[in-house]
Amino acid sequence: MTAPSSRHHQRLLRWALVAVLASVVTILIKGYAWWLTGSVGLLSDALESFVNLAGALIALWMLRISVKPADSNHAFGHEKAEYFSSAIEGLLVIGGAVAIGWTAVDHLIHPVELTQLGFGMIAAGVAALVNLVVGLGLLRVSREERSVTLEASGKHLLTDVWTTGGVIVAIALVAITGWTILDPLVAMVLAVHVGWTGVGMIRQSVGGLMDEALPEAERAAVDAALDVYRARGIDFHAVRTRRAATRRFVSMHVLVPGDWTVRRGHDLIEEVEAAVVVALPGASVFTHLEAIEDPASWDDVELR
Repeated sequence: MTAPSSRHHQRLLRWALVAVLASVVTILIKGYAWWLTGSVGLLSDALESFVNLAGALIALWMLRISVKPADSNHAFGHEKAEYFSSAIEGLLVIGGAVAIGWTAVDHLIHPVELTQLGFGMIAAGVAALVNLVVGLGLLRVSREERSVTLEASGKHLLTDVWTTGGVIVAIALVAITGWTILDPLVAMVLAVHVGWTGVGMIRQSVGGLMDEALPEAERAAVDAALDVYRARGIDFHAVRTRRAATRRFVSMHVLVPGDWTVRRGHDLIEEVEAAVVVALPGASVFTHLEAIEDPASWDDVELR
């Protein structure tokens, strides 16, 4: 099996720490802006940043668990801890959406006069820029390292950017029209958007914990690697794939002529495993050798 490297671990942890620091910075900026303006939009935005901070801290904790090496009780590693992080962060996002919606309704019923709107827009813009830079960085690293935790954190921060953008629009409209009702109305719309993002995070986590197969493109890459051997009279079935956060697993039955020697069969499956790893870099591949003429070898043909 191929285990993630120490460099990989350290990179994930560094970026998780960056997400924590970004959340702290944006909380301070948005909180101060809300204190000056009284905008429920900025208050909602600040509340979401608290959710970001909680999610980032959980992500850092889960990543520290996920990078632990395999042991006697966790022979396949600890990578699935990342899915718990993504699920918890999704729940926090939904909780933040509820809080934003509740506050917006309250301000809709009891309007609040807004002040120093120009400063509020500038502060919100700076906070959005911080989240945009860090969020895009997290998504880039998550793709390179196949980390669901960093992907969830990145999506969460980019959702925050959209939220802040909506708040800026609302404040600008209030400043232009004087209609303070626009502030809570925009906050309510943003609450729905934020909540839907949280639902998506939870769905992704559940899929990973349920051992969903790899995406179609990656399964096609595995099939393409195996087709080379099918052309040589070798067959395969019970080809199964799954993902555990940063790691991908492939298992299969390899059917060869029954009169082959153990050495020849062993050499072939070593070659097959290497070909699959070329198609899916870093994948852990498990093979089971069977005689192609034996009817019992075809018992798992439905899992082809």
